[in-house]
Amino acid sequence: MRCAPWGAPPAAPPTGPRLGFRGEVRAGASTLIGCVLAVVVAVSGAGAYEEGAAADGGTLSGVVRFSGTPPTLEPLRVNKNRDICGDQKVSEALVLGAERGVRGSVVTIEGISRGKKPSGEAVLDNHGCLFVPHVVGVMAGGRARIRNSDAMLHNTHGLHGGRTVFNLALPVQDQIVDITRRLSKPGVVRILCDAHPHMFAWMVVHDSPYIAVTDERGAYRMDQVPPGAYKVSMWHEGFRAKGADKDGRPVHDEPVTVTKDVVIPARGVVKIDFELK
Repeated sequence: MRCAPWGAPPAAPPTGPRLGFRGEVRAGASTLIGCVLAVVVAVSGAGAYEEGAAADGGTLSGVVRFSGTPPTLEPLRVNKNRDICGDQKVSEALVLGAERGVRGSVVTIEGISRGKKPSGEAVLDNHGCLFVPHVVGVMAGGRARIRNSDAMLHNTHGLHGGRTVFNLALPVQDQIVDITRRLSKPGVVRILCDAHPHMFAWMVVHDSPYIAVTDERGAYRMDQVPPGAYKVSMWHEGFRAKGADKDGRPVHDEPVTVTKDVVIPARGVVKIDFELK
């Protein structure tokens, strides 16, 4: 069976199975039915996360720490609504806490297709002329909202690889907009405010609820992890300054990703620390 793309020239004789998301009948009704069924299976089964019992689940925790001499980050210059926002804001591209723990790092466990039920919701707030929190973690398709707590217009613009995921004007204080359906695919979304160039944040979308953002101490914790061998990744935004773009937004180096192997035993507790430098 071979499912050729729509509008393609006549296909060569079949040499093996081939699957496309768009197909054209070339070998009768049986081929059409087979193609349709294959597409349904591929769409519904590939990569879908399922909620399931995690009675024997383990716990993964750790700390992300900075090693070496941290860079000095220049404050962010405010160029609009200074009567409310002030003249400048502290950069949150790198925030160190006690014992050099790194706040706002994102830790994910890769390759879990069945496990605990997602809980809570992610809320990104336009608050005090900053995005709060600066880094948000959310499961693809998980509940997520944008809020405006300021008495001014904010325009929250999310981009994934240069492609707009959402672009929302929030002119009213306490306005809330749901973005759950817009976060259907894993990836890193860069958040900007089109009305205030000094404002920026990050939203990391994962394919399961096994995602955590480090706290003020640089610590993270994930429980109900199904026993097994996994890769654990730590992501942190770039923090070394490289100037500003044409709109005055700060530009930093590329984000940092570190990946480690881990084995989670049944009901076990495993600690994995990361180093950022």
